[in-house]
Amino acid sequence: MSAAIPLSAQLINLFASVILLLAFAMLAQRRVLPLINLFALQGLTLCLSTLVVAFTTGQAHLYGSAALTLVLKAILLPWILHRLVRKLQVKADVEGLINIPATMIAGIVLVMIAFNVALPISQLSSAISRGTLGIALASVMLAFLMMIIRTKAIPQVVGFLAMENGLFLAATSATYGMPMVVELGIALDVLVGVIILGVFFFQIRDQFDSLDIRHLEKLKER
Repeated sequence: MSAAIPLSAQLINLFASVILLLAFAMLAQRRVLPLINLFALQGLTLCLSTLVVAFTTGQAHLYGSAALTLVLKAILLPWILHRLVRKLQVKADVEGLINIPATMIAGIVLVMIAFNVALPISQLSSAISRGTLGIALASVMLAFLMMIIRTKAIPQVVGFLAMENGLFLAATSATYGMPMVVELGIALDVLVGVIILGVFFFQIRDQFDSLDIRHLEKLKER
């Protein structure tokens, strides 16, 4: 008989699967506020996954990573994005370059590619969460797809932040995360970047009376 999978590994796989499902939900979501809420829920799930890895492996720095993820990605960044949506009076609907069925098919293809690419890499890792590497890579690719097919600025920023979630899950899956100094630096860069982009959004709205980034193509013609 094969050895039973430890409960901790089952929980890690469960949380990783939820993160992937949330990535698909974000890809299909066409309303701004629910999209931000899905991102916050993904950050909370990532925090719980990190806590399980920290408890199972005894890696103390992962507790700090989980706390940072909770504060930044599940609370602070969604709060900032909600305020931007209210201040900018963004319309509820989010336009996409392709329809939802085609987007889902493209997402499924990317997941298949991600799992095939991650399989040989995960076999080289000895981490208890190595089985989630394929899910992490798939989440990154789905977030990147969301950035490509969205035409409005705020959904693209959410896609960028979701991609960072996938990268963090990949780091946790392969090597039990990054040093705390590196994580703090990345978190600060992300926070400052979102604030700067918020200012940039106001400039776009004042200039073009819209947050559609396709209007920026007009600047090339001047």
